[in-house]
Amino acid sequence: MKGLAKFARREQIADRRLREAIERAERGTIDADLGGGLIKQRVARRGEGRSGGYRMMIAYRTKDRAFFLLGFAKNERENVSPDELAALRKLVEVWLHTSDPQITKSIHEGVLHEVFDDDESA
Repeated sequence: MKGLAKFARREQIADRRLREAIERAERGTIDADLGGGLIKQRVARRGEGRSGGYRMMIAYRTKDRAFFLLGFAKNERENVSPDELAALRKLVEVWLHTSDPQITKSIHEGVLHEVFDDDESA
């Protein structure tokens, strides 16, 4: 998502840190399962641990898809509001059921930003 990509750039969150959050989920380590494919994962601040770092709300389907929907620093806010949670759940429904060609199109149009394995971008 555009807004999340901007947040990650501003906070200098490397793609590798985002990938680590998904790799932990793939191993079954999910910080919070919010139901319906929405999870919350901690992401470490540069040079620090995950506990005081960032929280990422992710549309997630095991070994298939992951879309970072929202990110925030723990020191800025504790959690999302019930209204935000409802909106995030709607986004999960959309993105987890979007076709591969539409995802590719969304990447090319700049709606989505792809997270790479090695911090390089296309």
